[in-house]
Amino acid sequence: MKQQSQVIFERNTVEFVTVAAEYCAFIERSEGQQRTEFVDTLLKILPLLYIKAAMLPECEMMGDEGLETFVTEDDYEVIRINLQELLADRDDYLDVFVEEMKYSDTPIRKSIAEDLSDIYQVVKDFVCQFRSGLNETMHDALAQCRELFMEYWGQTLVNTMRALHEVRYSKSDDDTDEEQYDD
Repeated sequence: MKQQSQVIFERNTVEFVTVAAEYCAFIERSEGQQRTEFVDTLLKILPLLYIKAAMLPECEMMGDEGLETFVTEDDYEVIRINLQELLADRDDYLDVFVEEMKYSDTPIRKSIAEDLSDIYQVVKDFVCQFRSGLNETMHDALAQCRELFMEYWGQTLVNTMRALHEVRYSKSDDDTDEEQYDD
């Protein structure tokens, strides 16, 4: 019991929880934001989220039961649609770091909004589980989030950052925010 308490209250865990909660709150407030400000802020939050997740302590699941999920399909869709509308014509990007690429000669089209929503779903569930205040639940939430980071959402985050970097710094003809990005 003491071992699990040490892990869930370690500095790196507490810092990750803080950044994860901020990411979720930012995504939830995305409706009505300007694309330029939204992308600029994400390009600051996402690297921090990645670093803090990469620094999470190793831990194993303690419980046998699955953890409660909090993000419903409807919640996910509302977030995804809001992000898709915000990103508009800059939502799609080509990705080569997907499993299907092994069997394809053409790049796979991905969606920034969907990727951000996927990250949101995992991180929001973690934050809600961690807020339970129950040591075993908090410990298992940490173990699951770390495992999913290594297996899935860490790579998704990095790929999405590459796409957001392109949105922020490209000088394409169809970029409606180009004038706002000139310094």
